[in-house]
Amino acid sequence: MDREFIRRLAAVTLSAGLAGALTLPTGATAAPADLASDAGVTATSELASPTMLHAIQRDLGLTEREALGQLAREADAATASEQLSSSLGSGFAGAWLDDSQQLVVGVTDAALAEQVRAAGAEPRLVANSERALNAAMTRLDRADRPASSEVHGWQVDVATNSVVVQAAPGAVDAATEFIAASGIDADLARVEVSREAPRLLFDVVGGQAYFPGNSRCSIGFSVSGGFVTAGHCGGAGTTTRGFNGVAQGTVQGASFPTNDYGWVRVNSNWVPRPWVTQWNGTVWVVRSSNVAAINATVCRSGSTTGVFCGRITHRNQTVNYPQGTVFGLTRTTVCAEPGDSGGSFVASGISAQGVTSGGSGNCTFGGITFFQPVNEILQRFGLRLTVG
Repeated sequence: MDREFIRRLAAVTLSAGLAGALTLPTGATAAPADLASDAGVTATSELASPTMLHAIQRDLGLTEREALGQLAREADAATASEQLSSSLGSGFAGAWLDDSQQLVVGVTDAALAEQVRAAGAEPRLVANSERALNAAMTRLDRADRPASSEVHGWQVDVATNSVVVQAAPGAVDAATEFIAASGIDADLARVEVSREAPRLLFDVVGGQAYFPGNSRCSIGFSVSGGFVTAGHCGGAGTTTRGFNGVAQGTVQGASFPTNDYGWVRVNSNWVPRPWVTQWNGTVWVVRSSNVAAINATVCRSGSTTGVFCGRITHRNQTVNYPQGTVFGLTRTTVCAEPGDSGGSFVASGISAQGVTSGGSGNCTFGGITFFQPVNEILQRFGLRLTVG
């Protein structure tokens, strides 16, 4: 593994140093400078484009070598965790990266520990399988909704082998009652006091701007025939215009609340491309939708704040927005602000992760943001991600 890491690090460094710009074809759709100045495509390395690498260094306080090394380890961890999830079956209790970037895998049977070590991960014996935690989440999701002003959301936390319910200050009793009413085992859940108060990020732009009805939202990722985005931007039948005001398409399907996803079929004036804007005249070229590991680096592109990066902290997060409850989101430490919702989340690769739903805080003081996993959207509507 060390030799492989050195080989990849050298290849990435060389690739980053030789990266050149590719000019967009004449007549290709591009946003004006104030929205998305996609004047060219910068060749991406095996792990990250130069702009993504710069944002990771800036936002996570890493040197270039540290960032590249971290991305290489995270890519390996994503592969190993997917393989172990399949091979360990009901004994699998989730996987995550610790602060030293070591892949940790929870198991409910000590006999599985050697199999985890053979994959280069550290086993941790726990009481509850990932299936049991997800089943508890399902019970919470089906229970009567608490007030969003009291309970902000609930999530699976594989690192603590529990389901966490986030309560507003002074609302611990309400969260505890919610857990009890769901009928789940009290030993599976814990209450965490949180001041987040998530909200939807309306009037959003991720890659390029588009206008559903009278509002402004963002394109998440191109798919065959159109693009995916946030569901709260507009229901099925909503007509859309592009960043330039030209008729663009129609929302074919959308879900909000419960989910926060939708997709738009574009007309012949628009050509889906495998690109996400970096807001500096270049774009990321999307290559896959491989799921990054928990605690892996992830970056978001949005028109309000540009490119910001952080980490994936949890999957299977339920968020209790004032406008309705959304299930199955992924939680990150990436900041966002109104105008960023619906935008693109990408990880090492460049791998599409999801579209921005909502969050709390801002990019001045910091915050958290949730995204709807892109693979769920693709599967729900039978779409194919446009890749380069």
